[in-house]
Amino acid sequence: MEKYIFTGIIVTAFLCTVKTEDANMLLENLVVGPIAANCYILGDKTSKEGAVVDPGDDAGQILHAVKKSGFVIKYIIITHGHFDHIGAMAELKKQLNADFLMHKSDLPFVQRSKSSALNWGITIEQVPDPDRYVEDGDILKLGSLELKILHTPGHSPGGLCIYIEKENILLSGDTLFRFSVGRTDFDGGSMKELVKSIKQKLFTLPDSTIVYSGHGEPTTIGDEKAQNMFVR
Repeated sequence: MEKYIFTGIIVTAFLCTVKTEDANMLLENLVVGPIAANCYILGDKTSKEGAVVDPGDDAGQILHAVKKSGFVIKYIIITHGHFDHIGAMAELKKQLNADFLMHKSDLPFVQRSKSSALNWGITIEQVPDPDRYVEDGDILKLGSLELKILHTPGHSPGGLCIYIEKENILLSGDTLFRFSVGRTDFDGGSMKELVKSIKQKLFTLPDSTIVYSGHGEPTTIGDEKAQNMFVR
């Protein structure tokens, strides 16, 4: 178990694999890379269509989990363009016949991802440009699953979350953490925009929605509305 600091709050990252399953969906969380980013593999168990979200590092670990899942990966989606969420993208694009999707506003981060990682003493392969962009309100389908894109700028201009209403799940990237929020002191960050995104896009979801963040432990929308001191 290791601890990382986001906006002054200590978030505990449990370095393990967590699986959530129901009748239709598998969601697997892999903690990858030296900054302990959460990578998610999800898919429809009937159609076997799947997606990888935020492949931050450790391509071999991710590819092994994909193979074990039996999913045919249709999309590789990033919630934002910071290097710790895309470090394994180049290798995954080589190995998987899947479209790389992101919001266009974070393309500059992707294009300088290799040099950004080196500034932190981390080496990654240069990330290719995306196959296509997604916008707020877009719906991506994996069999019977519908992944709704929510554009949530603030941590970065092109930050996004993925809402799966049928499963009562939100993948929040670095927009919202358990009792914390994403840093806004990087290029293009804005605390005002981040709070607006959370209040208008995320806190309007049901309180019971389970939030799987870009780092750290899961939470719920209800708990964050009641206890997150950054969004009051």
